Amino acid sequence: MMLLCCLMSHTQTIALYQPLLQSIAYNLVRCKEDAEDIVQETFLRFLTVKPGKIVNLKAYLIQSVINNCRNHLKALQRKKEDFFSQLSQVNLAEILGRFKESNFSHLDLEANIQEAFKTLQHKLEPLERAVFVLKEVFGFDYETLQETLDKKKDHLRQLFSRAKSKLNKESLRIRAEFPDMSAFSAAFRKACNLGQTDELLTVLKSDVPSKK
Repeated sequence: MMLLCCLMSHTQTIALYQPLLQSIAYNLVRCKEDAEDIVQETFLRFLTVKPGKIVNLKAYLIQSVINNCRNHLKALQRKKEDFFSQLSQVNLAEILGRFKESNFSHLDLEANIQEAFKTLQHKLEPLERAVFVLKEVFGFDYETLQETLDKKKDHLRQLFSRAKSKLNKESLRIRAEFPDMSAFSAAFRKACNLGQTDELLTVLKSDVPSKK
């Protein structure tokens, strides 16, 4: 009977405070899925606390969810720093692929994205850059690339191979710039987070010489 009362009390507590804790968590982490996970973790820890140990239940739960949010943000920051610490390495395909798979959509990473693409900007010609990003990061096959960039498959294969080779040459620098780096960053984020590549294609093709 005592166990049943305890379970009922916990259920009532969760129903009563979940909306409040959800709101607090979302305002701190700005991501609905993360906020839900944090609140769930908070309640799971609450269920392990012995009855009578908590003096002010509401204050306890609020402080717990705030602490969990802070820990989550610190962990995410460490993850982000670890991610971008690899920018100096030559394996950009892996780096960009990890960005595409990572849930960083709710963080302000504009400067970091731009820094990552400066490597592509400095080492690759416009067409090489377009082929590399579309194939290596977004999985475009050569047939799709042929239709998109209006280039023959053999030429595209050569461009892709050349791009990978150039990215492995530390000293190589090419004077070529995106028309608008911020536009490129925004288009890349949209392609990663929403799967919409039209805008990215437009930006990538904007500085590619037209076929004569």
